[in-house]
Amino acid sequence: MPEYTAPVDDLRFALKLSNQEDLTTWPGFEDASPDLIDAVLEEAARFSKDVLSPINFLGDQTPPVVNEGVVTTSAEWRAAYTQFIEGGWTGLALDPSFGGQGLPQVLACAVQEMWDASNMAFGLCPMLSQTAAEAILAKGSEEQKSRFLPKMVTGEWTGTMNLTEPQAGSDLSAVRTRAVPSGADHYLLSGQKIYITYGEHDLAENIIHLVLARTPDAPEGVKGISLFIVPKFIPDSNGNPGQRNDVYCVSLEHKLGIHGSPTAVLSYGDNGGAVGYLVGEENRGLEYMFIMMNRARHAVGIESYAVAERAYQRSLSYARDRVQGRVVGDTTGDRSPIANHPDVQRMMLSMRSRIEAMRALSLYTASCADRATNHPDQKQRLLGQQRVDVLTPVVKGWSSEVGNEVTALALQVHGGMGFIEETGAAQHYRDARITTIYEGTTGIQAADLVGRKLIRDGGQMVSEMISEIRSDISLASTQNDPAVQEIALAVAESVTHLEDATQSILESAKDNPRSPFFDSFNYLMLWGVAAGGWQMAKAAHEARNMLDAQEGSDTFLRSKMLSSLYYARQISPQSTALSRAVCAPNLPGEDLDELVA
Repeated sequence: MPEYTAPVDDLRFALKLSNQEDLTTWPGFEDASPDLIDAVLEEAARFSKDVLSPINFLGDQTPPVVNEGVVTTSAEWRAAYTQFIEGGWTGLALDPSFGGQGLPQVLACAVQEMWDASNMAFGLCPMLSQTAAEAILAKGSEEQKSRFLPKMVTGEWTGTMNLTEPQAGSDLSAVRTRAVPSGADHYLLSGQKIYITYGEHDLAENIIHLVLARTPDAPEGVKGISLFIVPKFIPDSNGNPGQRNDVYCVSLEHKLGIHGSPTAVLSYGDNGGAVGYLVGEENRGLEYMFIMMNRARHAVGIESYAVAERAYQRSLSYARDRVQGRVVGDTTGDRSPIANHPDVQRMMLSMRSRIEAMRALSLYTASCADRATNHPDQKQRLLGQQRVDVLTPVVKGWSSEVGNEVTALALQVHGGMGFIEETGAAQHYRDARITTIYEGTTGIQAADLVGRKLIRDGGQMVSEMISEIRSDISLASTQNDPAVQEIALAVAESVTHLEDATQSILESAKDNPRSPFFDSFNYLMLWGVAAGGWQMAKAAHEARNMLDAQEGSDTFLRSKMLSSLYYARQISPQSTALSRAVCAPNLPGEDLDELVA
C-alpha cells in the first residue's frame, strides 16, 4: 500500500500565491522567512510520511476502545502523539506568550493539510486543541489563560468542542446542559453532550472541554447560552492535573469513517456536578464559541482537500501499475496501464485540478486571517476579516462537497479493487464523508453565506470580494500567453455568472425570505467554482512568469499550467448551470411542502 508523500512543491507555490511573502513585514511575523517556512514544510512532510501515514490504516482497522469510561488508543497512536508534541507542532501558530511559535496561520494551515492527508483521524486532535486555545486566548480571563493555555499550546493537554446534545443536533437553541453557580469562581454542570471528537482518550494527561450550557436564569434560545471551561482533571495549585472532574465518557460512537478518532458521548454531573469556569460573560457563549467554530470550519475545508489529495495519490499509483486493456489508437496491440486510458485520465485531471484550486483558495483565506490579526493598518485588518467572513463557508462547504466527489473518483479509478478495503481507497471515501456534515452541514454553510455574508449588508462585502477577483483576472489576461488568456477568459465568464446569481439572490430576498435559502446550496457551489477558477488563473499567470524568468522546476510549472487549463475548460463551465439554477424561479412554497413535507 503506497504511503503518502506531501505535495511540498505545490504547498510552497500556493503559499506564494497567497502573498505569504508579504507577512514578514507585519508585526509579529518578522521571523517567518522563506528559509524558515521551507524548513517547516520539509520537516512536516517528513513527519507525516514517516510517522503518521504508516498508522493511518491501523487506526481505521483497530479503533480506540472504551471500558468503564476509559478510552484506550493503540500503542502506535500514543507513540506518534508523543513525537508530535515533542516536535512542538501544536503551538506552531499560537501565541508566544504561552509557549507558541507565533508563526502565520497560513503556514499552520499548509502543515495541517499534511497531518490530515497522512492521517485525518490523528489530525483532528491537535486541530481541536489549537482552536480551543484560540478561543480561550480571545475571550478567557487572564487567570484562565495562565492556567490552561501553556499546556494546551504544548499539546500536553488537549482541547475539545462540546456543542450538541441528543435532542439538539445543529439547533443549538435546544441545548439543555445546565450550569449552576457554586461559590465565587465556578459553576457545576450537568447534562449530556454527543459527537465529541477526542472527548476521552489516553494521549494526554488532561483534556480541556469547552462546553455550551445554560445558567438557571438564562433566556430561551441561543441568547441564553454560556461558554464554560471544564477540565477532565481540575488543575492543582502547581498547574498539574489534580482532582478528577465529574465528566465521563458514556460510550464511543460507531462511525462510518475516521475510526482512529474516538468520538465520545460525555455525561456531565452524574455525581453532583462537573466543575466549570465561565468564559467571559453569561449568555454570550455562542458568540465566543464561534471563534473556535469558524477556525474549525476552515480546518474542515483543509481536511476535505487533504483526504482528496491522499486519495488522488493512491489512485494515481494504482493507475500507473494496473495493466488492463489496450489504449484507443495504439496500433501495437500491447496492453497498457490504465493511466493511459482517456477516461481514467479525465478522472485524474478532474481530481488534481480541483485539489489544487481548493488548496490555493484555502491558503488565500488563511492569509487573510493573518492580515486581520497582524497587518499594521486597521483598514487592511478589517478588509482581511471581511475576506475571511465571505470565504470561510465556501472553503468549508465547497471543499467538503468536492472532496467527497474526488474520493469517490479515486475509488472509481481502482475499479472493483476500490471496493475492497485492503487497497485503502475505501477508507478515504469513508473518512471524507463526515466533512460535509460536522462543523455545520453544507446547507448551514450555504445559509450563512447568503444570510449573514450577502443579504445582511446588501451585498457590499461580496461585491468588494468579486471586485478583487476581477482585478486579478484582468491582470492574468494581460499575460502574453494564449493558454493564460484562455484561462482568464473562462474564469471571467464564471465570475459574470456569480455576479448574476448574486443579484438574483438579493432581488429574491425582497419578495420571499425563503427563496435565497432554497437557492443557497447552488450559490455556494457557484462561489466555489468561480473562486477556485480565480486561484487557478492566478496560478497560471504566476507559473508563466516563473517559466519566463527561469525560476523553479520547468516540469512543475508546466504541469501547473496544464492543470489550470483543464480547470478552465472542464470545471469552470459548471458555473453556467449553477447560475441558471440559482436564477430560475422557485417552485411555490406550498408545492414544495406538498412534495417533501
